Amino acid sequence: MELRTINTIRMLSAEAIQAANSGHPGLPLGAAPMAYTLWANEMKHNPHNPLWHNRDRFVLSAGHGSMLIYSLLHLFEYGLSMDEIKNFRQFGSKTPGHPEYGHTKGVEISTGPLGQGIANAVGFAMAEKHLAAKFNQPGFPVVDHHTFAISGDGCLMEGISYEAASLAGTLKLGKLILLYDSNKITIEGDTGIAFTENVAGRFEAMHWQVLTVEDGNDTAAIAAAIQSAKAETEKPSIIIFKTVIGYGCPSKQGSHKVHGSPLGQDGIAEMATFLNMEDRAAFEVPADVTAHMSALVKKLGGAEAKWQANFAEYAKAYPELAAEYDVWFKNEAPMAMLDSEEFWNYNETVATRSSSGKVLNKLAEVVPNFFGGSADLAPSNNSDMKTRTSFSAVNAEGANLHFGVREHAMTAIVNGIQAHGGLRAYGATFFVFSDYMKPAIRLAALMKLPVTYILTHDSIGVGEDGPTHQPIDQLPMLRAVPNLNVIRPADAREVSAAWYLAMTSTETPTALVLTRQNLPALEGSSREALKGGYVLSKEEKQAEVILMATGSEVSLAVEAQKTLRAEGIDARVVSMPCVEIFDAQDDAYKADVLTKGVPKLAIEAASTLGWHKYACDVIGHDDFGMSAPAEQIFSAFGFTVENVVARAKKLIKK
Repeated sequence: MELRTINTIRMLSAEAIQAANSGHPGLPLGAAPMAYTLWANEMKHNPHNPLWHNRDRFVLSAGHGSMLIYSLLHLFEYGLSMDEIKNFRQFGSKTPGHPEYGHTKGVEISTGPLGQGIANAVGFAMAEKHLAAKFNQPGFPVVDHHTFAISGDGCLMEGISYEAASLAGTLKLGKLILLYDSNKITIEGDTGIAFTENVAGRFEAMHWQVLTVEDGNDTAAIAAAIQSAKAETEKPSIIIFKTVIGYGCPSKQGSHKVHGSPLGQDGIAEMATFLNMEDRAAFEVPADVTAHMSALVKKLGGAEAKWQANFAEYAKAYPELAAEYDVWFKNEAPMAMLDSEEFWNYNETVATRSSSGKVLNKLAEVVPNFFGGSADLAPSNNSDMKTRTSFSAVNAEGANLHFGVREHAMTAIVNGIQAHGGLRAYGATFFVFSDYMKPAIRLAALMKLPVTYILTHDSIGVGEDGPTHQPIDQLPMLRAVPNLNVIRPADAREVSAAWYLAMTSTETPTALVLTRQNLPALEGSSREALKGGYVLSKEEKQAEVILMATGSEVSLAVEAQKTLRAEGIDARVVSMPCVEIFDAQDDAYKADVLTKGVPKLAIEAASTLGWHKYACDVIGHDDFGMSAPAEQIFSAFGFTVENVVARAKKLIKK
């Protein structure tokens, strides 16, 4: 029945892709034996409870081969119906072109952009290792599972995969197993045109165990290799499976033409003959396969039942740990702290990166499952938790993460940590390097993962480091990402509001954009910042102009308001730390803050893109920065009281 079930996976995958007239049959056909063997015999999961905490995690890093996981989810009784298989890639289906977390039951992470799934898997494995160190006791392995990822040649060409794999080897993530579908084919042809490195040698150099299965159809060899990988606890493992892309369709297999194109009806008929599957109709699961799978799924459910019984005994033996385990996995916001006067009392003249560090450490006192760190910049980002040790190969209980200079991998790893459950994840670097982070930030927003990204050195205020390190276009770039709150606080109290929003978010990631330079404590800054935008300094009688700004430019707007007032001009200052949250307020509130008919001047030390939807004029910078002391750059680029006053007067005269 093993081979017949594998061939059913192949047939369903090819038929769904043909019906959609779109998709990638190559990987599902070639990788079906390794995937089936893993799910049926070597992976711990309960299809009837896909969210069981101690399940093994499975990541299809080569997400274009999505029909492989959809066929598995259907056959393994995850509740994915045959109608959904038939509606592959169609509007509103549970079977989109690439697997989507939160959309299809049983999909652990959204994949498709190649290589990110490997980094997500590293995050899963790090989370497992940390949680196990925290909660496991002798005889009670309450956190004890593996992370498996299937990748192709394309995943291993992407730089992120090696960023993540290098860190995994350093951390000795022995429960991470990468199944490499090595078919030596990409869209353009044989991998030899662009990818000739010794993959085994490279992974060995990164301290991985390397195993090879010469025949990707040999299920006994596949099972033995996975078992050997699980037996190695000091190193992550990569199993190199030598496969044939599109196996089962003799006229097309082994060719790049089968990577991303339907086989055609003739190809499917050829498959049915070659695989001895002519006794079934299209989209039919043979009765003997159904019976086989039902028995197999029933057996798989026993693993959770055994774990539940063990956890019940654990709760008796270690009631405090069991209670803490429940708290960690509920991941509720610490409202008592967030609503306390103490939390809002960080108003002082200080860089917002510094006040963020203070708030983070205050939160760490009541959020024991914080798990995060920086891409080799923690002292500059103020992102380390002072009372926590560092997570490492020898100290899995540590909570401060050291990602090394790996911004892209860091962000995807953090996404995996958050998706794992039980932990509250964050990552930090300089704001300008959000360019490296963007692909993974976008996926976090798509997946509705409430990750926090700490992004410091937020503007030309970086000064002497020059234009390579001075963000200009990054603010509008991140603001363009749907479901991402980009918060640029103006002072320490607004930093508290920013962290409040990050901690209470359940479906939206947060980017905290913070200064290197000191900012004054602003009279009028308040919890109103939680609305994204608010009147920080009111006009005396009736506003003739509204000055709106973010971050370090809010204090500039306040000084300009004073000068205008001395000249008999009444101005209002609006702080707009988060345009996304402000835009979500009701129309009445927005109209109250940005009074209709009153000219508005926006001020931000970044690209002007996006501000014209609010303002008549914008003081910004649509070119790169320069290397000089920050004060000189701000002056040269027009971020002065004199320029703000002059531009405001021009608006009033219009």
